[in-house]
Amino acid sequence: MSKASEAPETPSGTAEVPDTRLDRAAESQEKITGEIRAVEDAYRAGREAGAPEETGPRLDYPPYRSTLLRHPTKSLVHADPETIELFSPVFGERDVHPLEADLTIQHNGEPIGERITVRGRVVDGDGRPVRRQLVEVWQANAAGRYMHKRDQHPAPLDPNFTGVGRMLTDDDGWYEFQSVKPGPYPWKNHFKAWRPAHIHFSLFGREFTQRVVTQMYFPGDPLFPLDPIFQTIPDAAARERLIATYDHDITTHEWATGYRWDIVLTGSRRTVFEQDRPEEGDDE
Repeated sequence: MSKASEAPETPSGTAEVPDTRLDRAAESQEKITGEIRAVEDAYRAGREAGAPEETGPRLDYPPYRSTLLRHPTKSLVHADPETIELFSPVFGERDVHPLEADLTIQHNGEPIGERITVRGRVVDGDGRPVRRQLVEVWQANAAGRYMHKRDQHPAPLDPNFTGVGRMLTDDDGWYEFQSVKPGPYPWKNHFKAWRPAHIHFSLFGREFTQRVVTQMYFPGDPLFPLDPIFQTIPDAAARERLIATYDHDITTHEWATGYRWDIVLTGSRRTVFEQDRPEEGDDE
């Protein structure tokens, strides 16, 4: 029996068995990790044999148990975008206040956690800046808890942190916002399933229907190889494009650490967007 297939051992040396009294989703992390590795090995073998590159998430991804139920199974119905946009909000520069880019000043006190500054550029496939792009962000707090009624993770809420903000890119495509580093949190995919820390991004184009959604992760997270959502992207290089880079030039003295994350909208190096993937639903 290989080491990877063995059950984990507790400090006393006994094999750990998922306790179904704690969670009905009792499949072990080892089982999920084994499935993730099998998919990655098959993808790598296929690439060596000449199969096409897969830079987007797979809609059906067995380790992410609910993917089968989270994407269309019937033919799409055409909708007139102009009709839809007549009933949708219109965003302009005057609608977005600069203070909305600071998620740490929205309440009467300072939120708990590591202060961070996130900065990057939104560009097209040729590296040209996308100007006046509406960028929205939302995230869990430093304890890994969303301020949402559906989040019942027994971690503390922070009364001084809502976890949402928005901003417009400047004339050279740059965006920047202040926040606190989010914490990881559990979800119901399997026993001891934890999501890596991440921040959600939504970008609007010139029309309401031109919207893309994605996630930014933090470097060096040990949960990456264990997370089926992150691993739905078979191509390792494409997954890496979702991970921000620590940037000491963005870091501010005695105040906040800095991260850079650029967003590419088109081309072979495009950022992975969730319009290509199922919605996460209950895990968020």
